[in-house]
Amino acid sequence: MQYSLCLMLGYILSVTSSKPLDVPTPLSDNSSLGHRLSTAGTPPSSPTLSPGYLQIGDGCCLQFDFPEHSKGVIVISAGSAAHASQLSVHSLDTAVLKVLNVSRASEGLPDKFLAQIWSGMPGTAPLRLELKLLESVLEERDDFSIHVVPNVDAPENGGFAASHFSESPLLYALLPLLFINKCAFGCKVDLEILKSLIKRPYPVLLGIVGQFVLMPLYAYLLSLVLRLSQPLALGLVVTCSSPGGGGGYLYSLLLGGDVTLAISMTLVSTVAAVGLMPLSSSLYGRFLGVHQTLHIPFLKIFATLLFIAVPISTGMVIKWRFPQVSKVLLLVIKPFSVVLMVGGLFMAYQMGSSLLSQVPSILVVAGVSVPLVGLLTGYLLAYLLHLPIAQRRTVSIEVGVQNSLLALAVLQLSFNRAEADLSSQAPFLVALSGTSEMLLLVLLHFAYRKWKNNS
Repeated sequence: MQYSLCLMLGYILSVTSSKPLDVPTPLSDNSSLGHRLSTAGTPPSSPTLSPGYLQIGDGCCLQFDFPEHSKGVIVISAGSAAHASQLSVHSLDTAVLKVLNVSRASEGLPDKFLAQIWSGMPGTAPLRLELKLLESVLEERDDFSIHVVPNVDAPENGGFAASHFSESPLLYALLPLLFINKCAFGCKVDLEILKSLIKRPYPVLLGIVGQFVLMPLYAYLLSLVLRLSQPLALGLVVTCSSPGGGGGYLYSLLLGGDVTLAISMTLVSTVAAVGLMPLSSSLYGRFLGVHQTLHIPFLKIFATLLFIAVPISTGMVIKWRFPQVSKVLLLVIKPFSVVLMVGGLFMAYQMGSSLLSQVPSILVVAGVSVPLVGLLTGYLLAYLLHLPIAQRRTVSIEVGVQNSLLALAVLQLSFNRAEADLSSQAPFLVALSGTSEMLLLVLLHFAYRKWKNNS
């Protein structure tokens, strides 16, 4: 499939251009229960510890360093209130740190509690400590935090393994088909329809509203409902802030849409993404508490435009100057499209196998729902404007199929590798779900047409 293949090629490039990790001083492993906490120290400008029962360690610091993907113990002092009291400890960012259990220390340490922890991705996880006696709260603190840092001694066992696709024979077999197929789509362009879109650009404007206004809003609300962690929520929002995918016109052809409109919408939305994608992502990023500047890959956006415009323009020239060649290209456009869809889907699933094994189940719900909601939203908008059936289908497809390639590139360029890989689960899952769902729609559409012709 064109879209999946473009996704994989772009992702390989985006991974190689990721920013390097800002690795702090390495930590040593000298604990019988895994890695011990290492006090990071409290900067002079930080608030001092408030008086009370609860303290972590020797009570000198509010923040502690801890290596990623490690198990360890937090020693918490409760002073004179430890006897007969109960302590609960919660991590406010479970993607960074999980609290496995809290237990009272041995009899030799009557005023101590032990909290077993497991660290995930690098980041800072605030802690909430609550000391209770019966049902009364003696003390509650939320000013402690654990700073999980990259473990430079750990082997690279996470993230994506996309580099081997540059050596895939299937990839090189599909590239010529991809170019020929895009040229064939150029032969399908109707200049009269193109002129009418310039005079009445309502379908194109509907696509802009659906792609850059409604879909990001849906992603943000969905992340709140599903209580996604900050990196996953941001990855979902960035994905839904992306323009239409390069395979939209392929689906429009196979599902009876308007191919000329689909090509036009893809090109216009990709250009609009230069301004609207960072605006939408930054807005919802602030709502999610992410104030980091997102890096928009302008070079990749330009490359996407060329990747669509050059072969399609070549096809338009062939249609004008070599009509016989154009007829041959039109004969192979559908079988080539099906081959590219299946081949691209196979490579995409193979590429994401290591990623899919780490995807939380709640994110699967989000990934499956995004393309479906986009399809329904686009069709409803077009229906309310009384557009023809073919244009309704095309608007629906353009809003429902996001260019996750750009979302992956944005995330990989904006964050360190660990955070980028975690947040990239969302666009990758949306891409796989969208491709699978669209292939299913195509098969159902073909089956329905065959049944209708036979009845």
